[in-house]
Amino acid sequence: MGRVSRLNLYAIRGNTADMTYERRTRSVTVRNASLSDIPGIVALTGRVYKDEPPYTPGMIQGQITKYPAGQFVVEYDGEVVGYAASFRISERLAMAQHTWDDITGVGYAARHSPKGKWLYGMEVCVDPNRRRLRIGQRLYDARQALCESEDIKGIVFGGRIPGWARRKRSYPDPMDYVSAVEQKKITDPTVSFHLKQGFECIGILRSYAPTDKQSGGHATHMVWRNPYAADKDPKRPGHWQKEAVRIATVQFQQRAVKSFEEFMGNVEYFVDVAADYRSDFVVFPELFTLSLLAFEEKRLSAVEAIESLTRHTPRFVEEMRELAIGYNINIIGGSHPTITDDGDIQNVAYVFLRDGSVHAQEKLHPTPDERSWWGIKGGDDTQTILTDCGPIGVMICYDSEFPELARKLADEGAKILFVPFCTDSRQGYLRVRYCCQARAIENQCYVVISGNCGNLPGVENMDVQYAQSAIFTPSDLPFARDGIAAEASENVETVTMCDLDLTDLSWARAEGSVQNLRDRRFDLYKTTWKGGS
Repeated sequence: MGRVSRLNLYAIRGNTADMTYERRTRSVTVRNASLSDIPGIVALTGRVYKDEPPYTPGMIQGQITKYPAGQFVVEYDGEVVGYAASFRISERLAMAQHTWDDITGVGYAARHSPKGKWLYGMEVCVDPNRRRLRIGQRLYDARQALCESEDIKGIVFGGRIPGWARRKRSYPDPMDYVSAVEQKKITDPTVSFHLKQGFECIGILRSYAPTDKQSGGHATHMVWRNPYAADKDPKRPGHWQKEAVRIATVQFQQRAVKSFEEFMGNVEYFVDVAADYRSDFVVFPELFTLSLLAFEEKRLSAVEAIESLTRHTPRFVEEMRELAIGYNINIIGGSHPTITDDGDIQNVAYVFLRDGSVHAQEKLHPTPDERSWWGIKGGDDTQTILTDCGPIGVMICYDSEFPELARKLADEGAKILFVPFCTDSRQGYLRVRYCCQARAIENQCYVVISGNCGNLPGVENMDVQYAQSAIFTPSDLPFARDGIAAEASENVETVTMCDLDLTDLSWARAEGSVQNLRDRRFDLYKTTWKGGS
């Protein structure tokens, strides 16, 4: 039986030579900087500050050696394309008036204090040739995660005001200029970006950087307060220390499109929306790529339809991967029928992570209709996929109705299970829904479902759709009363979003009213998977 690897997809091949496609292996990585990165960081600062002297190797070395945890690089295809330098400092110094030279020790992070309660952001560099990778957002996210992990009160820095000098006549005081940006009377891309990242301007740092002529030498005094550190009570149980993951599930309307580009434009719209809300995952439905059959010149048989879809696979995978990187979001790419190397047809869910890696999970249990109409065969195994939010699992529609799969994924560490589905009736939808709610209770995990609505005239076996996408929780005290964290309206195109707290699951599994995973009777029963996986 054909099988699609769940590791990074370095190649996807159809059943004819012209379908062969080797994808590029570019990826985005955010990590702590090391001394070996110094040449790359110096080169980056040279590209960013063309009219000013770049950082010296000694400065970068000083920053890294003083506080390794606070220095981050973004790598793209092995090249350093982003750098953030940070250090810890006392609240008294962070909140007082200061200049960049004084507070950073002339660029060496000399004022770093291991016991400092605030993180000072002394530098963020983004390669001007890589602007569509959301490098700045990735670096700011890394800083915020550092604050949460080390119980730091928040982040402080002096931000540029590049539009103020040319509007100085209308806004003589830079604070008035910033207020106008906050009120959206005028735009300033730098100030607006900082506000969008959750920072507030508490004042103006006068003569902060005299060489910054566009900002008139001044800077915004920006502050982000760590919500998990502000009022922390050490007597509270550990499950109150939040670890939130934001989910967006798309209820996708099947509609006739005239081209591949139009289809991807519809997909990108929802990715953009989810990313704009800073979601960690966006989920699309099962078989949502069947819209691509709508612009075929003639009505296709089942075999012809699958062959046509397979021809789109390489481009679909690459463009979805680019969306994940460009919008800095993990995409559960619904499912897409694919002809494997040995000619078998499988229903495959592709997962596109924001680091550039691509994974795939084939549907293990095709429905009778899928087998008879499309000739789809089941896959061989299910495994968790490691993400920056922990291991996840994917079960395609009918797979959710077999409890052994979800249990295996939960045992492998998955706390969130994603279920893209495609159902044409309320009865079919409720089978998926009820089973997913059962999986959430049995495995004390979150289950996210995403379905299609609308119809596709002229496409066989996709006549009508029924869906109510939702996000389910276990049924216990920390969770939503009905075990439903969020749900969409029925049969309308929409996006449903929710923040999920993974530490609530840890608490429920350890101290909940019932502890399903822990209370299994291994002395009476067990599930054994072939191949030992």
